[in-house]
Amino acid sequence: MFTGIIEDIGHVKRIERNQKTMRLAIQFNQMDTDGLKVGDSIAVNGTCLTVAQLDKDGFTADVMPETFHRTNLGVLKINAPVNMERALKVSDRLDGHFVTGHVDTVVRLLDKKQEQNALEMTFALPPQQKSYVVQKGSVALDGTSLTVAEVTSASFSVSLIPHTQEHTTLAGKRPGEMVNMETDILGKYIVPLQNNQATDKIDKAFLMENGF
Repeated sequence: MFTGIIEDIGHVKRIERNQKTMRLAIQFNQMDTDGLKVGDSIAVNGTCLTVAQLDKDGFTADVMPETFHRTNLGVLKINAPVNMERALKVSDRLDGHFVTGHVDTVVRLLDKKQEQNALEMTFALPPQQKSYVVQKGSVALDGTSLTVAEVTSASFSVSLIPHTQEHTTLAGKRPGEMVNMETDILGKYIVPLQNNQATDKIDKAFLMENGF
């Protein structure tokens, strides 16, 4: 479990690609690695990866087929910057929101513009994710906890404060690039529950109409 508060911008040091899997070596920049060990979790661009090997400069992790296809990790190149966050401690403050590191999909950056000290970014909204992205709700983009500023039928927008612009990779994204998106975990439980309740009402009405 993570918070979406990025701790470090690392860089891809080495990539070993297979047909549907890969092994990534990521170099730390300024992350606090005290106590970090093999088997621990680190979110890379919002994707929960397990530390397979560890050295003083970084770590190596394996990317399985599901992660390869669902995230933007598969298009990373050597020296590419990546957002990183270590797993949340139970004793830590929750400054962002609950982020699982299980990316739902990738979304395309449509437009970005500077509005005084804020950077407004607009992304395409996949139809299957519409129910889970709500105005003033939370969303994690490349692992960064953000508040949804506006939602339309085909897009949503977020605003980046100066700190987020400086301490994550998002401000450097160009229109057309893809970022990982994880919607709020609360919606993933609430929306299906509402749908099930609606289905129950339909089933009861059907039974009553047919004399059951």
